[in-house]
Amino acid sequence: MAEVARQLTLEEEKQTIRDIAVAAEAQTKVGDTFYLITQRWWQNWLEYVNQNQSGNVNDGSSSEHHGSVSSSTLKRPSCIDNSDLIDETVSEDSALGIELHDTLVEGTDYILLPQEVWNQLYSWYGGGPLLPRKVINTGLSQTELSVEVYPLRLQLHLMPKGDRSAIRISKKETIGELHRRACEIFDLTPKQVSIWDYFSHQKHALMNDMEKTLDDANIQMDQDILVEVIDSKTEGGMGPVQENGSVHNGTLAAQPSLSSFPTSGSSSASKYSSRNGNSESQLQNLNTDKAYGSSGVSTRGSSCGLTGLLNLGNTCFMNSAIQCLVHTPEFARYFREDYHQEINRQNPLGMVGELALAFGDLLRKLWAPGRAPVAPRPFKAKLARFAPQFSGCSQHDSQELLAFLLDGLHEDLNRVKHKPYIKSRDADGRPDEEVADEYWANHIARNDSIIVDVCQGQYKSTLVCPVCNKVSVTFDPFMYLSLPLQPATTRSMTVTVFTCDGSALPEAYTITVPKQGRCRDLIQALSNLCSLQLNEKLLLAEIRGHLIYRFLEDPLISLSSIKDDDHLTAYKIPKVLKNTKFLQLIHRREEQQGTGNAQSTLGWKPYGTPLVSPISCDDTITRSDIQLIVHTMLSPMLRTKNSGAVTSSNASVAAPDQSHADSDVTDARKGDSGSSKLMSLEKLPLQLVDENNACIDLTVGDDKVVKLSSSSMSILVFVDWSQKLLGSYDTSHIENLPEVCKYGHVSKKARNEPLSLYTCLEAFLREEPLVPEDMWYCPQCKERRQASKKLDLWRLPEVLVIHLKRFSYSRSMKHKLDTFVNFPIHDFDLTNYVANKNNTRRQIYELYALINHYGGMGSGHYTSHIKLLDENRWYNFDDSHISPINEEEVKSAAAYVLFYRRVNNDRSSASNGVYSTVSSHNIPSGS
Repeated sequence: MAEVARQLTLEEEKQTIRDIAVAAEAQTKVGDTFYLITQRWWQNWLEYVNQNQSGNVNDGSSSEHHGSVSSSTLKRPSCIDNSDLIDETVSEDSALGIELHDTLVEGTDYILLPQEVWNQLYSWYGGGPLLPRKVINTGLSQTELSVEVYPLRLQLHLMPKGDRSAIRISKKETIGELHRRACEIFDLTPKQVSIWDYFSHQKHALMNDMEKTLDDANIQMDQDILVEVIDSKTEGGMGPVQENGSVHNGTLAAQPSLSSFPTSGSSSASKYSSRNGNSESQLQNLNTDKAYGSSGVSTRGSSCGLTGLLNLGNTCFMNSAIQCLVHTPEFARYFREDYHQEINRQNPLGMVGELALAFGDLLRKLWAPGRAPVAPRPFKAKLARFAPQFSGCSQHDSQELLAFLLDGLHEDLNRVKHKPYIKSRDADGRPDEEVADEYWANHIARNDSIIVDVCQGQYKSTLVCPVCNKVSVTFDPFMYLSLPLQPATTRSMTVTVFTCDGSALPEAYTITVPKQGRCRDLIQALSNLCSLQLNEKLLLAEIRGHLIYRFLEDPLISLSSIKDDDHLTAYKIPKVLKNTKFLQLIHRREEQQGTGNAQSTLGWKPYGTPLVSPISCDDTITRSDIQLIVHTMLSPMLRTKNSGAVTSSNASVAAPDQSHADSDVTDARKGDSGSSKLMSLEKLPLQLVDENNACIDLTVGDDKVVKLSSSSMSILVFVDWSQKLLGSYDTSHIENLPEVCKYGHVSKKARNEPLSLYTCLEAFLREEPLVPEDMWYCPQCKERRQASKKLDLWRLPEVLVIHLKRFSYSRSMKHKLDTFVNFPIHDFDLTNYVANKNNTRRQIYELYALINHYGGMGSGHYTSHIKLLDENRWYNFDDSHISPINEEEVKSAAAYVLFYRRVNNDRSSASNGVYSTVSSHNIPSGS
């Protein structure tokens, strides 16, 4: 077949593949097979068959030849080689078979070919390995076709024997197929085995519905599955299990220790966590069909509230706000009870109760025992009906939706059926307490709902006329506080500075630069701080994956393109350099897996931070010269004979060979071979990457001249750090490269970014003149005046919602502030900010939820962090994905809307972690 292919013209070969592909894709259906092929080979083939289109290679490059194909004609690609897609750390003999790298990206690393296309290419070129994948149904309606590149990888645990095995299986396969595969792997008969959802090493549900798919059973990637041998006489096993999954004797043997199985570290393992350590009670929940009906819905633990929301198309703004509201305990209890009698269908300001009913129905689904993500289509439809601005699939502001939702729910649930007309009186010098209570009573007479009970507070507004000094005091309700952020004009950045002449160890410097500055601002500030000499300059570089990702040589590069989690280095190099290349020294070490005799080598992997040294292209460079240059760069890390590592202050003293190395490098750059100098130094295990990407061992052979590539500005040299070599050098100085800006503990955040939530609140309460567009009509002057306005908090709600004003709008631009705000999670003390001094009650709040926004204006993504109060544990809600997080992860520069609950020492908890409702309008005045 290969001979036949050679007889085809390039156009015929290309047309054949095109015709097959068009026909195959038109008939694609569930169950069809697609094959992965490496993008590298596919791109070579495309260039090969397209090279005659314009008389030269169709790769976007220019050519002086126009007409017939010259000697530069691309050669026919060799056989298909998919080896770069394969994870070689997993043996093909394992139950998993051939494993792909976990981080492959379609279009970048591989493309998918219909089976007919693959068969044709394979008949022409051969190669492999074959990587077939099946087409499955996906999407919200299960009508979209998708190729399942990564089938589920499940960890099977055989009990009580303790054997384990990993398998790959499609999420569209049935539980029955998983049952069959497990029996095959462990050489068991089907009647011997029960399969359990063993999430977090806890028995969550018996998987006995053989027709249900793994997708419907909510089985996730890298999840644990318990394969239990049904034998009442087996030690550590469970009693006989009936066909319906109930336990005969209702007892449970001791669970295997969690430490017996290493956690996989997978996305699935962190998606949920066990909600109840009492496995016996969980199994007893399966004894009756009443709890879950006959549908066989499986649950994971007895706790509720960990159900995600499917993204219907840019609905993350809605999902994040809904999750925070449904996890507000007062709302959770209210809508889970019978609230229908409070629906106000006559309120002209409401939605005839339909919004409240849709929200209540959605809340109940999210608090139901099942874990399958909920598609909020009915609620989205009601929302679009009553608020057309939120219709469609465009991204919207989560806080704007939240404001509409709170107001809409209030009107739908307003207990006041007929609102009386009440005219507010001016204070006229009356005590603030009297006026505030009067305003609040008037407000409650027209607005009385669960939303008011929980979320509404009251602030005092004072206006002073700048002409007649007329003072007007009003007490207005608020649903949330919108706090301004002071935009940061500067930014802290950390850069690690390296020398190329071996004169000092690397040192990290943290500098302050203009936030909207350029690389020249960063280099200037860094040059002053690191005592740069007159004959030196800094070469700035970004490090990714222990390699130099790019040199930041353009002084006009915006600093905003450098992210906080990037890693930057700066290399001190001579200022006057002509016809120079840069030698990049890449560090590698041998990675191993396993322990003891079971250890296996994974190969040499990059680690640490690359070092850079300039090399003049005018001189002849030999292997000895490169050895000397590397010796010089590494000399500050030489260990002393007393096994102590040198430091930057005594590098020249502790490294006796350094002065010699410096002179040797000088000689080498002048053209001397340097071989005699190198004899006194041990040759380092260096590999030079030549112009053909082949490695040349610089430790063997004679002192040959090294041919440098004329097209590349960099020369790559690998140094392989064996355990013996690590005994001579202290490489800790090139490891753990700091991030540009890493937020650490609260104290460090406060030090680096001084803006705190208290500062934002003080800015909100600060007296300031009204803007000209909002001038106040003074009743005494009978004129519109630019009065000064002062806000004070007077009455605080049970749940305090705080909106951080990250988005600013003007006629010319829209802007988002990424300022980090240091907000307290516990003990948010507002006592001193309440203007009512007759109130002796301390106003302490605790954070329980927040909305995050990642990205810029008009785009980005919303998530929410929520604390389950009955567990006292934080979770990240990212649409349908939920994962536990540590409390220190809650704080970030993405925080957008904060939800606080008042801490009441006398608050008694109700069932399910939902607390009893406290009506704020029933609290005595001044509370």
